[in-house]
Amino acid sequence: MNEWQQRVIALAAIAQSAAAVKNLARQGKLDPSFQRNALLDSVLVQNPDAFAAIYGDVKNLRVGLRVLLDQLGATRNKDIETTRYMVGVLALARRIQRQPAAFAKLGERIEQLHRQHTQFQFDKETIYTGMASVYSDCISPLGRPLQIHGKPDYLQQQPVQNQIRALLLAAIRSAVLWRQVGGKRRHFIFSRQRMIATAHDLLRVLSSQSESSE
Repeated sequence: MNEWQQRVIALAAIAQSAAAVKNLARQGKLDPSFQRNALLDSVLVQNPDAFAAIYGDVKNLRVGLRVLLDQLGATRNKDIETTRYMVGVLALARRIQRQPAAFAKLGERIEQLHRQHTQFQFDKETIYTGMASVYSDCISPLGRPLQIHGKPDYLQQQPVQNQIRALLLAAIRSAVLWRQVGGKRRHFIFSRQRMIATAHDLLRVLSSQSESSE
């Protein structure tokens, strides 16, 4: 897997998380296609055998690749709200990486969740709730919080709040990963077509794999 594929996969994970947050805030639940568990589990992956394994498999990011194409491509399917969440997540990731103490604290809390899951067999829903707490404790204090818009009846429900915060943490993990594999803000201007072509290629591979398995 080349560096552009890695960058686009990380961006697709951010896009999928952002779209999932929007969906939760407006509908109070998620369609299985958002692959919530794959997104949240990526936070705990420490030493993957391959880059794609961070998310279980690239096929788990099919929705994210499509959302990313809608946002990057010359289409009428752009979603301002999803874009705002993506931009906000990238800014938060950049902000925390510039604060070594806060970044170290974030790493320690994620490692604690990893131990709780692998060594003490905490169930996944408990771990996901823990991720929401990590977001509140480590990300929210960084500055102006990311404003989530939706239906108040859903946004006031604690389970929905926890899922949104956990998904935002997963998005920030992917944003940090994107920067680690060489992702730069200038790529959205000067390398947009390269990213679009890479996303199309990844979707074509997924499509061919799906057809061959039938």
